[in-house]
Amino acid sequence: MTVVPAALDNDSCDTAIRASFLHFLADPDNTGDAYQYLEDGLLILKQGRVQQLVNALDCIDHLPDGSALYDYSGSLVMPGFIDTHAHYPQTEMIASYGLQLLDWLKQYTFPTEEKFCERGYADRIAEFYCEQMLRNGTTTSAVFATVHPQSVDAIFEAARRRDMCLVAGKVMMDRNAPASLCDDPQQSYRQSVELIQRWHLRGRLHYAVTPRFAPCCSPEQLEICGRLLAEHPDLYLQSHAAENVDEVRWVAELFADSRSYLDVYDRFGLLGPRALYAHCIHLDETDRERMAESGAAMAFCPTSNLFLGSGLFSLDSAGRHGIRVGLATDVGAGTSFSQLQTLNEAYKVCQLAGHSLTPLKAFHLATLGAAESLYLDHRIGNFAVGKEADFVVLDLQATELMKLRMQDTQSIEEKLFALMMLGDDRCVQATHVMGQRQYQQGRS
Repeated sequence: MTVVPAALDNDSCDTAIRASFLHFLADPDNTGDAYQYLEDGLLILKQGRVQQLVNALDCIDHLPDGSALYDYSGSLVMPGFIDTHAHYPQTEMIASYGLQLLDWLKQYTFPTEEKFCERGYADRIAEFYCEQMLRNGTTTSAVFATVHPQSVDAIFEAARRRDMCLVAGKVMMDRNAPASLCDDPQQSYRQSVELIQRWHLRGRLHYAVTPRFAPCCSPEQLEICGRLLAEHPDLYLQSHAAENVDEVRWVAELFADSRSYLDVYDRFGLLGPRALYAHCIHLDETDRERMAESGAAMAFCPTSNLFLGSGLFSLDSAGRHGIRVGLATDVGAGTSFSQLQTLNEAYKVCQLAGHSLTPLKAFHLATLGAAESLYLDHRIGNFAVGKEADFVVLDLQATELMKLRMQDTQSIEEKLFALMMLGDDRCVQATHVMGQRQYQQGRS
């Protein structure tokens, strides 16, 4: 006699997903019992939240009448990928040739961002950006807008319509940039407060205080950032730190009283939980110890770091210090929306740095590890009971080469490694947000 779990009734199941499932329970670098894998599983949902993950054969014949069943048998379902750092306004300038960071900003980034003074343009790019996220299995992103408030409205509105989880904010900068992209600190404060009131914690949306980076911010601007965080303690803070050697040298000239680039932010109260810093390549041991102590997180941006020649991020050092780290595409210096391609480059960065990135650790960085970096792991990142059901459906045989390669894999670790080295958006069969299918390959 089959015992049907109590959860499988009309009050606690409206949707079920059948597939192979992989999700993480902990960091695989720290424990041997870090993940759960079911070859033939059934994910039970109610109103977009996880009720349980069970063996399919035990329950498939006992689903309540009227419940929806998505049968992805033969595919691998993982929690939706989480991108911890990206610039949606740079979407149209992705793959712009040949410069390092500071010159690249002047030649490509700033002229592109000036276009976002027009709301219609911002809406068009925001829509495209969100569609690319879903096409690549990404369901949550931490995103920079531009200095224009309408650019923030555009990306939040596009995400809200899709019920996506998004962290975003208006860029704040008042020097060392074109006048059309600068705001004075008081204007920045007023506009930020209006945006916070309009968007923060509306559905699945979160506002981030967003100083572009220290060279573009006066001390007065950074003081305003600290004031916003003090007045709204549940906000995020996102910025850049120690990406490029020339940039680090410039910061030392602009803030001569600070011990380091990271110390500039620390002096203005910008380190702490929900503070997220991209790159963090050229930090010293004191900086890393301070990041760990503060609870701030690093966004690992391998594709952009290689593209701009910025340097090699030390994932090993971050791990030894106990710093939260999440994977990031950093579009548009990053050259792909695909977290699979980003993991491909992350593996190579670690190889060059003399540290091996295991496939389990890699996919943890893109899911639960990224959720922990955003302090959202109580809501997303795995299939624990009560979590919001964001997930990606992956076809491990999406190309002829992958079919051939997968024939010679035995373990889930081998399959994951082949997936991250050979995969891209062609592997994404479908993407679900809060249980609802928001993208299906081959359909608009």
